[in-house]
Amino acid sequence: MIGFIIALLSGALMSVQGVFNTQVTKTTGMWVSNGWVQLTAFAVCVAAWFITGRDSIASLAKVEPKYVLLGGVIGAGITWTVIKSIEILGPAKSALLIVVAQLLVSYLIELFGMFGMDKEPFEWRKLIGMVVAAVGITIFQWK
Repeated sequence: MIGFIIALLSGALMSVQGVFNTQVTKTTGMWVSNGWVQLTAFAVCVAAWFITGRDSIASLAKVEPKYVLLGGVIGAGITWTVIKSIEILGPAKSALLIVVAQLLVSYLIELFGMFGMDKEPFEWRKLIGMVVAAVGITIFQWK
């Protein structure tokens, strides 16, 4: 149950953050806003590191495969794409498309066992769920 609550909180925080970042971008510009997001996230992580424990920073050198260290680079891309999509589509349409894209890509990662994840078997119910989500997008966009 706690996993569901955390996931719901994550989605809510992403939506609010996207709107905040889009508003900041209107005054500062894309890369100042994006940099601010990453800088403040770094500051929170450093504070949390001091409060909760001191895992070794040097252990980053031991991470394999090395490409998984690109999460921060991807994070900057996520911030940019969320800001642009909210700016162009608005928060609700953006969130709907972002969530469906996350669902589709996550399922493909599971299905093919990519990036070190366990490979999961194909399930028709998951494919049907994707189709229902696509229909939901169509209904949501319908005027």
